Amino acid sequence: MYATIRNMYKRDAGQFLLGVLFVFSLVISFPRVYATDEVQYYAWMRSIWIDQDVNFENEYRTFAALNPKSGINESLLQPNRIRTKTNLYGNIAPIGSAILWAPWFVGADVLLRGAHMVGVGLHIPADGYSWPYQRAVCYSSALYAFVGLLMVRRLTQRWVPPWHSTVSTLAFWLATPLVFYMTVQMPFAHANAFFVSALFVRAWLWQRDKPDRWEPWAAIGATLAGLFLVREQLILFAIIPAMSEILQFWKFPSSSLARASQSIKYYLLCGATMLVCVSPQLMAYMAVNGQPSPASEVSSKLNWCSPHAIDTLIDFDPSPEPVCGVVDEPVRIPAWSRGALVWSPILLFGIIGMLLFARAYPLYGIPMLAAFILQVWLNGAFGTTWHLSGAFGFRRYIECTPFFIVGGAYLLQMFKQRYTTVFALCVVGLLVLWNMGLILNGTVFNGLTNVRRGLQWPELWEWQISLPQRLWELGGAFFDRCRVLKNGC
Repeated sequence: MYATIRNMYKRDAGQFLLGVLFVFSLVISFPRVYATDEVQYYAWMRSIWIDQDVNFENEYRTFAALNPKSGINESLLQPNRIRTKTNLYGNIAPIGSAILWAPWFVGADVLLRGAHMVGVGLHIPADGYSWPYQRAVCYSSALYAFVGLLMVRRLTQRWVPPWHSTVSTLAFWLATPLVFYMTVQMPFAHANAFFVSALFVRAWLWQRDKPDRWEPWAAIGATLAGLFLVREQLILFAIIPAMSEILQFWKFPSSSLARASQSIKYYLLCGATMLVCVSPQLMAYMAVNGQPSPASEVSSKLNWCSPHAIDTLIDFDPSPEPVCGVVDEPVRIPAWSRGALVWSPILLFGIIGMLLFARAYPLYGIPMLAAFILQVWLNGAFGTTWHLSGAFGFRRYIECTPFFIVGGAYLLQMFKQRYTTVFALCVVGLLVLWNMGLILNGTVFNGLTNVRRGLQWPELWEWQISLPQRLWELGGAFFDRCRVLKNGC
C-alpha cells in the first residue's frame, strides 16, 4: 500500500496533492439538499425517476417540512409560482445537473431497492428523499468538479510548467467560493457547471489542435449545450470558438476566405449538435411552463444595459449606473459587501494574469477574456438579484475558474526570482486562509457573523482575526454538524 502511494506521488506529485485534499474535503463536507435552489435542481431528478412526472409540489412540500427554515414555503409554494398553461408549480432550475446526477441517483436507488428485496437496509426508505439519494448527488457534484480541476490543471501545462499549474489550481479552488460549493452547498449547479466549462475548454483546445477534424467541432457543440443545460447564462461561452475563428482569419487574411468556405460544414455540425443536445431542456420548458422557453422569473430580472456590471466585481458604489435609467431598486446593498474581488481577492490576480496571457497568446487569451467580460456584463444585468444576497461569495463567476487558473499560472510563471516566488506563495496562502475564515464564519459561526448576508466592515476584521481563538474555545463542538445544518442533523 505504501509503495503504491509512493509511486503515485512520484508519477505526479501535484495531482497526488490535489487528490489528498479532495478526499479530506469529502470527509468534512455536508452532503444534503437544503435551500430553494438546491431543491429545484434536485426535484428534476427525483420527480422524473421516482414519480415519472414533472409535478414538483410533493418535492417542494417534503423538503419544506424537512427544512422549515429554508424559505421553500415562502418562495416555491406560492400561488404565483403555478404556471397558468400547465397548472404546475414552476422550476427555474435547468435540468443539466439532474442529467449529470442521473447515474449516481439511479445507482443509489437500484442498490437501495435491491437491499430491501434481500431484507437489508429496510430502515432506509427508497423514496428519493433519504440520505443515500442526497449523498449520491452531492458527492457526484464534488467529484465532477474535482475532475474539472484535474482537467484544467493538465490543460494549463500547455503554456506553463506543472508546478505553476498546480499552485494556480490549488489557489483558485481553495481561495474562491468553488470549494464552498464542493463541500457545503453541494447540490447547487456550480460544481457541475465548472466541470462542464472545463470540458468545453478542452473541446475548444482540441479543435485548435485539430482544425480539420469534425470530432472537435461536434464536441464543442455538445459541451456548449451542456453549459446551457447546467446554467443557461453559460451559453455565452460560445464567444470563445467564434472569437478564435475571427482572430485566425485576422492573422492570416490571405487564406481566410478559403478557410471560411472549408469550415462552413464544421460550423453547421457544431450548431446542429448543440441544438440536438439542448432539446431536453426545451422539452422540459414545454412540460412545466407550457412553452419552450424559461419562465418570467428569469427573463424579468434582466436589464440588458447591465447597471451593475462593475458592482459584481467591486461594489464600492452599488447603486445602478445612471445611464441605464434605473431610478430605484427594492434592495439596497451596502458598499464593499458583495463584489467578487472583495470576497475573493485572488480573482484580481487571475484577471491580471488573463490580460498578460492574452498579450502573449492572443489566439487563446483574447477569447477567454471575451468570455469573462460577457459574464461580467450578464451578471450585472440581473437588475434585482445581481448581488446574490444570501449566497456565499459571488458564485456566478465560478464557471470562469478555468480562465482564472490559466491566468494565475501564467502570472506566477513571471516570478523568476526565488524571493518573489516565495512572496507569491505567501500571498496565495494568506488568501486561502482568508477564504477558509469566511467559510467558517459563514457556517460554524453563522449566528454571530451572518456573513452570507454580505461582508460587514469593520466587524469582519475582528471575526477573521479572532477565528483561531474561537475555534480553540469551541473544541470538540467544532465537529457538531448541527451548528451548520440549520434544522438539525
